[in-house]
Amino acid sequence: MKILVLGAGNMGAWFVESLCLEHEVGVFDINKKKLRYFFHAHRFITYEEIRDFDPELLINAVNLQHTEEAFEEVIPYLSKDCILSDITSVKNGLDEYYKKKGMRFVSTHPMFGPTFANVRELSNQNAVIIKESDKEGKAFFRDFYMSFQLKIFEYTFQEHDQTTAYSLAIPFSSTLVFAATMKTQEAPGTTFKKHLDIARGLLSEDDYLLAEILFNPYALDQIENIHSKLTFLIRMIKERNKDEMINFFNELRDNISGMEHH
Repeated sequence: MKILVLGAGNMGAWFVESLCLEHEVGVFDINKKKLRYFFHAHRFITYEEIRDFDPELLINAVNLQHTEEAFEEVIPYLSKDCILSDITSVKNGLDEYYKKKGMRFVSTHPMFGPTFANVRELSNQNAVIIKESDKEGKAFFRDFYMSFQLKIFEYTFQEHDQTTAYSLAIPFSSTLVFAATMKTQEAPGTTFKKHLDIARGLLSEDDYLLAEILFNPYALDQIENIHSKLTFLIRMIKERNKDEMINFFNELRDNISGMEHH
């Protein structure tokens, strides 16, 4: 299959490297310097070259802020049969965008990122494929993700954003609160250092991505739940209620145990 990857950032590069041995792959980025290290893919610097390449599948891997803009720039140079695809963490509005364009599409979300995941070993990671996507496109990405032994889930656009509100907004906001209360530690403990590493990794991500994760329409309920639990914890600490605190710890252990069984 002829595949064009838009965006040569970390995830775009991963797609190019992962696909180029079995498919004819082209890569385009407005920052031409990012193209210099791709030796097994076509490197395009103009949209006219994309037209000549005539891809069957377009993987849009630019950052979330520019996803629709990148589509708009390249679509005039694609055939009407080309399948559009995105890998965005938040799908809000993309379902309507695809309907408006009237082209085949497949929307997915590899639930790992270059900051924390080892892209050489992904067997314990997940990927989401959007149910409303084109049948052929879904089959392609299912086979591709399964080649890395990813666990695959099919969600609607709405279900996806509800899921990411839980799986991303909760750890993101908790980490941001940790960073917001940061002060210099001359002798930080192991747990503190682990949290600090997570905070550094998170804050190295694109600001627009972080904001959009938190602005996800379903995220506020999750963050308000954090606020509620913190209020409950503060009350127990003020009252020094050891029995209630121990019961709380046991509830948390049950919550974590439930996650380990999935």
